[in-house]
Amino acid sequence: MKTINGVYTFAVILLPVVLASVSWDDWWTYDGISGPAFWGLINPEWSLCSKGRRQSPVNLEPDKLLYDPNLRPFHVDKSRINGEIINTGHSVKFIPESINRYSINITGGPLSYRYQFQELHLHFGMQDKVGSEHTINGYAFPAELQLYGYNSQLYRNFTDAITRSQGVVAISLLIQLGDLSNPELRILTDQVEKLKYRGNKLEVRRLSIAELIPDTESYITYDGSTTMPACHETVTWLILNKPIYITKQQLHALRKLLQNDTKNPTAPLGDNYRSAQPLYNRLLRTNIDFNHDKDGEDHCPTMKKEVYYKANTWERH
Repeated sequence: MKTINGVYTFAVILLPVVLASVSWDDWWTYDGISGPAFWGLINPEWSLCSKGRRQSPVNLEPDKLLYDPNLRPFHVDKSRINGEIINTGHSVKFIPESINRYSINITGGPLSYRYQFQELHLHFGMQDKVGSEHTINGYAFPAELQLYGYNSQLYRNFTDAITRSQGVVAISLLIQLGDLSNPELRILTDQVEKLKYRGNKLEVRRLSIAELIPDTESYITYDGSTTMPACHETVTWLILNKPIYITKQQLHALRKLLQNDTKNPTAPLGDNYRSAQPLYNRLLRTNIDFNHDKDGEDHCPTMKKEVYYKANTWERH
């Protein structure tokens, strides 16, 4: 991609004029002159996307992790909820019914407040080697599920919280290919072919957010932002130290989804990820004890197949 001083300069100058009658939400994408490199240049209200210093996602490098023994286990309420899954044109998104929104709270971990589950976003690649927004030592997973909640003790709703200090929590579930899928992920993808076009919706019943989460208490946390415009730097991220699994068939179905409506159904929805942003001076804290587990024995938690943490380094087997 050319820089702002290159071939796209003329287009960037004209875009604010062209977009005067177009919704900003309809405009942005993940590629070209409406992609991440231009989010913060076109709309002044999105300036953090290009000027912020606490942006997400990030690449998680083992030698930058700081073990924090004070980090507690986190908790997600186990109620099953109903809602709808939507092709937004940017991602596959699950939103609970209004009556269910008070059912799921996220607490503990690095959080000082209670956060109420708001929505779920699915990012995925058109090829297996890309798709996740967060990366581990430069390695990308084929997909990533992000669970967003807002600080319900300080703020009235998600819209209010997303612009405020300690407003939002996001839990990242990195998704790896496997022979068997996470059962709750299967609920979300069972009829995904009906979400082919932007705006298509499906009812989802009795989804357990808690059972989407892999069986681990280990995580990495850092202060970051939303990974889509306006890139608000109000998010506490938790990236779990264990993936969940998706099958090739599920990924194949997701890759048939399109980001536009039936009038212009050409662009695929996949590859809907923002690339890793500079870490600057932020801390990557973890409750992973690289040297010992609770029994005092060597402990090597895994983030992905055939690569393991050990004494703050990566070893391939």
